Parts: sequence; C-alpha cells; structure tokens
Amino acid sequence: MRVEPRSTEYQDEPSIDFPDCTKIAEHTITIIPRYSETDQAGVVHHTVYPVWFEMGRTELLRVNGLAYSELEKAGTFFVVAELTAKYRRPCFYDEQLELTTTCTNITRTRVEHSYQLKRADTGVLLAEGTSILACVDKSGRPRRMPEFMYPEQ
Repeated sequence: MRVEPRSTEYQDEPSIDFPDCTKIAEHTITIIPRYSETDQAGVVHHTVYPVWFEMGRTELLRVNGLAYSELEKAGTFFVVAELTAKYRRPCFYDEQLELTTTCTNITRTRVEHSYQLKRADTGVLLAEGTSILACVDKSGRPRRMPEFMYPEQ
C-alpha cells in the first residue's frame, strides 16, 4: 500500500481566511498531569514540560483564530530554534496546574514566547521557560513571517 506524503496538501499561497492580525498576546490553559507523565514518586518528568509549552503555544494561536494545521497548509511552518526551562518546584500527578503562555516578540523570521507554570490553588511558580521558533517554508528555508502573525497596532 502506498501512502501519499502530507506535503501534497501544502499550497504556495494561502486560500485560508486568516485574521488580519493577532489580538491576544497571553493565554492560560489548565493542565492536570497524567500518570504516564510522572515517575514512580508521582513527580512530573522533566521531558514533559516542552510538550506542555507546545500546548500553550497551540492554544494561544487558537484563541487568535489561527491553527497550526491551517498555517502548514498555507506553507508556513514553525520550528523550535531555542528552548529553555527552569524547574523551580516539582509538579505532581493529578494536581491542577495553570500554564500561561505569552508571545513576547515577533520579528521578520521568528516568534518568541515565555511560559509560567503555576499551581492552580496557590499560584506558586513551579516552572518557567522560553522558546524561539523560526518561521520556515515547506522546504525548511527561512521565510518572512506572515503579516497576520503580527499583533494589532
């Protein structure tokens, strides 16, 4: 059985109705760690945080009327160029957490985010981080950031 690559779905020019600009720079999501994300002591494993950061970025885009899948169909891709995480206190299985993702800067070819993960009931800071995503085309070459990605002026 032959499987066609996803790349045939991509277009050179977007035919998708994107918003004029982004209007929301910060968004908070709720995370409840699953058993599979923890070690035997019930502490969240350090490799899970980048996944949660991606969830935060995805939902920040979504509240701005954008979806990664639609951006990719239109030929715009974001690749992680840099990622930092500072673990301040442990997170535990089945506790309610709040992850706030903030878009801190957009340039011609990259977008930067910061993250703060807090315990929902106390507001205690558990982890924080940053990421820099490069904007590339379907061939992986740097491309100019689409105009609609810039915040409202």
